[in-house]
Amino acid sequence: MGPMSRRILHLLIGLMLYGIGIALIVRAEIGVAPWDVLTQGIDRHTHLGFGLITILISGVVLLLWIPLRQKPGVGTLLNAVLVGPAAVLGLWLIPAGLDLWVRAILFASGLLVLAVATGLYIGAHFGPGPRDGLMTGLHTRSGWKIWIVRTGIEAVVLAIGWALGGNVGVGTVLFAVLVGPLCNWTIPFFTINRRTVKAPAPTGADGSGRSADDVSRRSR
Repeated sequence: MGPMSRRILHLLIGLMLYGIGIALIVRAEIGVAPWDVLTQGIDRHTHLGFGLITILISGVVLLLWIPLRQKPGVGTLLNAVLVGPAAVLGLWLIPAGLDLWVRAILFASGLLVLAVATGLYIGAHFGPGPRDGLMTGLHTRSGWKIWIVRTGIEAVVLAIGWALGGNVGVGTVLFAVLVGPLCNWTIPFFTINRRTVKAPAPTGADGSGRSADDVSRRSR
């Protein structure tokens, strides 16, 4: 398998696994990631479905890239349209209302799957996800530290989602605490060395000029 084929495979597998990871955490029912809290909150009032709302939110976030002068890559666009359907598939496969011990396993599995998925799709060098690009774009334009920008964005998203009725719980806190360290390991592990590809190598793990540490998060 050539380098480009491997990158494409990493990207597609990563995006599919990302949606499955989201579904595992949602079915754990102990609290979801901030962006998924927002998705659940909007779905509670509109009944458009988790997958469609995920896609629509990605579209809105991409519009916010325009004043930030961020340029989407192929991976960015595929992220916007594939993660939602993959999450819907996972929600269809995994039943709701399971025993607590099973849901605890689902949450732990979902967190690990998300971390691996992030490493795969970011390590493919096809561009960051819509939400990651918003974070790095604001960081570049404002000069604020990346963790401040990320925390600010997710705090606003979480507050809106919670007000709309999204599921905030201990899982939300565990996600915020654990996903960064996990991705800090999976991104370098799954990153493909682009020196074997004719295209110039990016300066960061996501091709945006940020380091792997800067993009260690649920990058949809």
